[in-house]
Amino acid sequence: MSNEVLVVVEQCDGRIADISFALLGKGKELATVLGTKLAAVVVGNEIRTLAGDLGIADIVLLAQGAQFSHYCPEALKHCVVELVRGRSPRLVLIGNTAYGMDLAAGLSAETNIPLLAYCRDFRVEEGQIIAVSELYGGKILVESEAGGTQLVVSVLAGAFPVAAGRGAGTPQIEEFSPNPAAAEARIKFKRLIQPESGDVDITKEALLVSVGRGIGSKDNIPLVQELADALGAQLSASRPIVDNGWLPKSRQVGKSGMSVKPKVYLAVGISGAPEHIEGMRDAELIVAINSDPTAPIFNVAHYGVIGDLFDIVPLISEKAKAAGAS
Repeated sequence: MSNEVLVVVEQCDGRIADISFALLGKGKELATVLGTKLAAVVVGNEIRTLAGDLGIADIVLLAQGAQFSHYCPEALKHCVVELVRGRSPRLVLIGNTAYGMDLAAGLSAETNIPLLAYCRDFRVEEGQIIAVSELYGGKILVESEAGGTQLVVSVLAGAFPVAAGRGAGTPQIEEFSPNPAAAEARIKFKRLIQPESGDVDITKEALLVSVGRGIGSKDNIPLVQELADALGAQLSASRPIVDNGWLPKSRQVGKSGMSVKPKVYLAVGISGAPEHIEGMRDAELIVAINSDPTAPIFNVAHYGVIGDLFDIVPLISEKAKAAGAS
């Protein structure tokens, strides 16, 4: 077994997913502590130019072929399994995405390497890798020690900063021949259905005002929108607001929506269900407004206001407008 850290890079139509850059940044940190190299594996068709975007890696491993023009979990698994068997890396990092969940499980089963899923953090203690993963939607955190064994890890989106993996460099580029079985995969690509793009990407916003069930009615949404505008923020929401059709899916924060890490997250009328908290718990500053003093949102909020949002929100809007005018 080598001590190498290997990151499986997720790409679609020649565009590398943000989570792969996040994994590369964390992978580089781990490789440095372990005194080893960071390798990035990219599988696709005519993708050699992508190596220029992976400068943080020491080695870029490329497998190219028409059978990889579109994502196919079985074909990708055959390709990566052969590579892992040949290189025997200490740690394989894969995004816990629709792309990565199939691959991580299949890779673990084929190679008999343990899989740790839903990982949100790593650290190294005395040469051993300690990983922290989530159970039950983040209600329970579990620490696992890999010991001296190999480990496949699927990592949650948003766990690490994307910018850390975007670095200049001239990695060594190695092309390898994919396993012939990849061309004979039983699963075949049919077509790619792209979701409708939203009017805003809330995952990239520094300030969010998020509205929940406490707003009562769609007719009251403009009250919170006015506050967001006054603060120069974007409006987001908890799932009930989206399920009622009051705001689009692109605005939803939570396990079934988006994971966000703004500098400030203002939760208005949100009780704080675990599924929602999972998507915003890592905001730098969380401020909650709720009339229920026992609302779970106050357990994660840095500051809380107990009171009627219909009294409090207009006051904050007024103060924000006055500050902006002065």
